[in-house]
Amino acid sequence: MPPKKRGSGTPQSKGQKPGAESVSPDKKESPELSVKKHRDKDAEFVTLCKSLHVTDLVCDGAWTLWKTVQESMEEVTDSQKRLWGACLFVTVTDMDASCFTLTQVLKAVCLNVKQFMDLVRKLDVNLDTITTKVNSAMTRLEKKYDMTLALYQRFEKTCKKIFALVSDGTERETMRSCWTMFLLAKGRVLQMEDDLVISFQLLLCMLELFIKRCPSDLLQPLYKSAISKVQSPPTRTSRRNQSKVKSRPPEPEMDVQLLETLCNENECNAEEVKNVYQTSFAAFLDSLVSRSPDFPQVNDLDQQYEEHYLKTRDIDGRLFFDRDETVLVPKVEVSEVEMTPKKNLADEDAVLIPPQTPIRAAMTSIQQLRSDLLSTGDQPSTNLYSYFENCTVDPTQDVLKRLETFDQEFSQSFGQAVGPRCIVLGKQRFTLGVRLYYIVMEAMLKSEEKRLSVQNFSKLLNDSTFHTSLLACALEVVMAAYGESCFKAGGYNHGGGDSAATDVCFPWILDVFNLAAFDFYKVIESFIKAYPTLSKDIVKHLETCENLIMERIAWRTGSPLFELLKQEHDSGAAEQVETPASFNQPLQHNHTAADLYLSPVRPGHRVLPPESPGTVNSQASSHAPNQLHTQIPRQPKSNSLSLFYKKLYRLAYTRLKILCSYLLSSHPELEPIMWTLFQHTLQHEYELMKDRHLDQLMMSAMYAICKVKSVDLRFKTIVTAYKNLPNTNQETFKHVLITEGHYDSIIIFYNQVFMQRLKTNILQYASTRPPTLSPIPQIPRSPYKILNSPLRVPGSNNVYISPLKSPRMSPGMMTPRSRMLVSIGESFGLSSRFQKINQMVNSSDRSFKRTLDLGSAPKPLKRLRFDVDGQDEADGSKSGGDSTLIQKLAEMRDFIYLGSARSRMQEQKLKEDAEARKE
Repeated sequence: MPPKKRGSGTPQSKGQKPGAESVSPDKKESPELSVKKHRDKDAEFVTLCKSLHVTDLVCDGAWTLWKTVQESMEEVTDSQKRLWGACLFVTVTDMDASCFTLTQVLKAVCLNVKQFMDLVRKLDVNLDTITTKVNSAMTRLEKKYDMTLALYQRFEKTCKKIFALVSDGTERETMRSCWTMFLLAKGRVLQMEDDLVISFQLLLCMLELFIKRCPSDLLQPLYKSAISKVQSPPTRTSRRNQSKVKSRPPEPEMDVQLLETLCNENECNAEEVKNVYQTSFAAFLDSLVSRSPDFPQVNDLDQQYEEHYLKTRDIDGRLFFDRDETVLVPKVEVSEVEMTPKKNLADEDAVLIPPQTPIRAAMTSIQQLRSDLLSTGDQPSTNLYSYFENCTVDPTQDVLKRLETFDQEFSQSFGQAVGPRCIVLGKQRFTLGVRLYYIVMEAMLKSEEKRLSVQNFSKLLNDSTFHTSLLACALEVVMAAYGESCFKAGGYNHGGGDSAATDVCFPWILDVFNLAAFDFYKVIESFIKAYPTLSKDIVKHLETCENLIMERIAWRTGSPLFELLKQEHDSGAAEQVETPASFNQPLQHNHTAADLYLSPVRPGHRVLPPESPGTVNSQASSHAPNQLHTQIPRQPKSNSLSLFYKKLYRLAYTRLKILCSYLLSSHPELEPIMWTLFQHTLQHEYELMKDRHLDQLMMSAMYAICKVKSVDLRFKTIVTAYKNLPNTNQETFKHVLITEGHYDSIIIFYNQVFMQRLKTNILQYASTRPPTLSPIPQIPRSPYKILNSPLRVPGSNNVYISPLKSPRMSPGMMTPRSRMLVSIGESFGLSSRFQKINQMVNSSDRSFKRTLDLGSAPKPLKRLRFDVDGQDEADGSKSGGDSTLIQKLAEMRDFIYLGSARSRMQEQKLKEDAEARKE
């Protein structure tokens, strides 16, 4: 039975009966379990079901699932009770039954969140136990758990700086009330409770409220002095509250000085927090119900949060404060923790880099974005206006009207997804996006002017799709910086890929602007090149967006990609979407936005003869000279389509190669054959991609070739390996389109769709004259250079350099903060800092000598090292001569020694002068 304490999810009200909290709010629809009906089941299982207040229907469903799992598992390693709990969770989630919360089942089986989620996934032995619905629910719960844990850890750390320890433990009760009230506020204000940034801003608002209500003896000096001595006039009470018979006195206005202190201490933008306070937080305070005329008591807060928690049926957030075992952080071995730059010093004064927590990462990302956009305005710059005026048709008014329309659409959609009081926050995001949109547009036009020596870009700047795509990309960068757009569930949302109402993850922005994914992809590469100060994480995010578009989103029904492919085929380019012979040529990343948005018809392309119908892949030999005179010249190809297919082929082959290395290392000869079939499908049978995923065709091609080559590789083995790859989702192989509106597993898709369409072609690979193999695409490095990643100085383990991200960014805003940061050209400060740098530079010699004393072969490096001249140092050897960078650093070190000596002399002179004055 669940424990009687509040830790199991019970409120602290005195009249509550033990276990009564487990009964769902809609108890009438869930009658109590009838033990007599379940005599065929294990008695302990029935007891567990009764303690969790499940219905007879849920009990039967969970028992049936358990019997299936029991037959599938070779051996049961976990206790039966824990597995029963997992089966009950899966059944309740599938049935949408309101029987118990996640916390209650965790208590019943004595597991924490992470352990339980791992156990549930173990049930999926035959890959048909866990539905996509259950998987989506688990993903949401895990993300909410991770976010709440991060918030509580920051809350605990911040409270230590705020509250003073007192003998009677009053500060703990204050902290408990603050945390519970915050959980209630987050649940009421945010529909999307996994928004880390807004949740953290709400937490700061809550701390401000509690600090200014605390006795001064409970506060540390910093916050005691931060409270404004003169209270602001009270907030006007809403009409709704004025009509109440029992209304609380209005809360005072926010203490601006106190709130700014909290924001500064937590690296959070004060203006954004003030907006959250004035909109969302103030509305929450108005909604509080309290029996006390002054402020909600602990029991009132517990009761109101209990109602919210039972309604959501997930994790009781109060347990974080109680350090309950169900929400404890899994222990991590020290050896698994990696520091950057990696450093193992025995010195007492060695500085350890603080862990990059989710909140610190989010605040740093936002801070960098805002600092980059600080000096820009909300209107086009003078240079950008000049480009507009130089156009044959001035696009200025259209640009401004479009932004005005999209401002309303974006803000309203943001409010609907995140929370009704968050429309103002949506407008803030949009303002930042517009600033970035103008900056990148101007950079693109400058680049085009330099490349083409023209200033009239009328056609491009009057292209509505270009502007919408550029704005959408800018907003996606802003949303990613705020952590609001991410890729949970591999870019999938439950329900066949449609966006959920409370999800702003990509491709949400495309739906808001009604923008085709194929059009959005055209701007990504140019955007990154035009704004080189984007952080590594943001660049990776945009790359992931591009991959999602190529593998799935661009292939949705209604996509312009299909119309473009049809035009190419109808014009005689059907066999030449992308020349197979060009696969092994490097991918040229010199395409600009103008090239892609003014495509498909652009002059200057060479006319290519079509391939012969029926051939799988054409080599140069397939175009015999005596056939050329009979062919009709083809229309120019589409630039955007050509580049799309080049990138698609390289992505597809990379995926195939990884999976083959896992499964077919003993049959390397099969990989090129599988690639040939895969490439043929994408080129000639592209209709199979409609509303499907690239990896579905890949796995089908693998299975087909293994069948005709008599290699034993089962589909279950393929999907088991596939789901263990990064950035994959089980919906890819469990939810595959068969016919319109009907979805099933990938095996059904292979038998009823893939095999039927490609049977003739597949059987050719079993003949003595198989089709010609397709060339293997050359896999280039990412075209997106990340300029601001720290690089280790060759020959030193202690010195790292990175370009200054922005001329407006001071060293204090850079990371890591715990290391010595030098910004050349700025004031450096005390001589002790020169001495520290000297020690850091010289310590590399000591490390090098230590390695010489080992007397054994050097250990293999975990990653390649490169000097600035581009030479590999994979063997750990030192290059023959010092690079230019090393020479510069040597000169700088001499300068540091000189500066340090001069500083010491100045200090000594000042000291002597002071002593002389005393005498």
